[in-house]
Amino acid sequence: MDDTAKDIGARAQAARETCPFLTAKQAAFHLGLAYSTLKRLRQMGTGPKCRLHGRTWRYHIDDIEAWSAARARGGDHG
Repeated sequence: MDDTAKDIGARAQAARETCPFLTAKQAAFHLGLAYSTLKRLRQMGTGPKCRLHGRTWRYHIDDIEAWSAARARGGDHG
């Protein structure tokens, strides 16, 4: 993992502990997606719920987790 990814990961963890809203880059990192993929999902209306705060799209950690859980396949989910 390069230093940039470590920094984004550290900032995402700090955000989870202090503020439930993640930037698009932090949300993408959390989900293991490229930022461009998350942006495309948002534009298509198929990504996690998000909010526009000023000029910045923000993702609530609960919305990210719910979106991810809704896509679970296989295995025991019960």
